[in-house]
Amino acid sequence: MKFVMRPYHIVSLGGYIVEWDFPYRNLIIVNKTNEPIKVEIPVFNEEWIDNHRALGLEVIPVTDDDNYLSMWKRAHAELDKIRPKNE
Repeated sequence: MKFVMRPYHIVSLGGYIVEWDFPYRNLIIVNKTNEPIKVEIPVFNEEWIDNHRALGLEVIPVTDDDNYLSMWKRAHAELDKIRPKNE
């Protein structure tokens, strides 16, 4: 299954991680491009991260020790700096 990431948007994929032994509890995905990008879900392995980075997405892995909310806010603030005013 796939969904489309709109340009200059951010999503969290924690609910789409289906493997018990996946090393991250969540993934923050940021589309900093001006093009929509298809994202393959669910997430099965770490190779998924490299494949989607190659598409132009910023993929921020969140571990059990990370503060998800601060990572989300930081990524959102960086996105707001580059987002066109009419988006």
